[in-house]
Amino acid sequence: MASILKNLSDFSHTTIPNAAPFKMGIIVASWNVQVTGALYKGAYDALIKHNTLENNIISLEVAGSYELVSAADMLLNTNNLDAVICLGCVIQGETKHFDFICNAVASGLVSVGLKYTKPVIFGVLTTDNLQQAMDRAGGIHGNKGEEAAITAIKMAYLTNNLNN
Repeated sequence: MASILKNLSDFSHTTIPNAAPFKMGIIVASWNVQVTGALYKGAYDALIKHNTLENNIISLEVAGSYELVSAADMLLNTNNLDAVICLGCVIQGETKHFDFICNAVASGLVSVGLKYTKPVIFGVLTTDNLQQAMDRAGGIHGNKGEEAAITAIKMAYLTNNLNN
């Protein structure tokens, strides 16, 4: 695994556009809140750091990662957003539930993005255990919420440039 020895939330190698012109959505699942709360903080702080205006960030909370799909669809249907960041955490259990949820969420978020031609960012951790999730929610491997926000900024910038 490439992430074993490093923090992947290092953006020193890339240029991050100014996010001031963009309106962003953040949807966060409340299941595994210890993890998803940290992901949300990472995403929100990254948007603010890169000049997204506070009143241009719409935040929603949903029950679990499965609900991210319908919430992203509703949010894009009712708001003129440049991107939506979807944050969740699914931890492997003893049944196939993990596989069904992860596949449905990944596929559903792709479909929503294509439906609206807007970036819908997959910020859902799919880990074997809580420690792996914590390591990716502000721990030794960085914060995937921050990474999702940077991806949203870059994709919003790309979309804006392609449409102009």
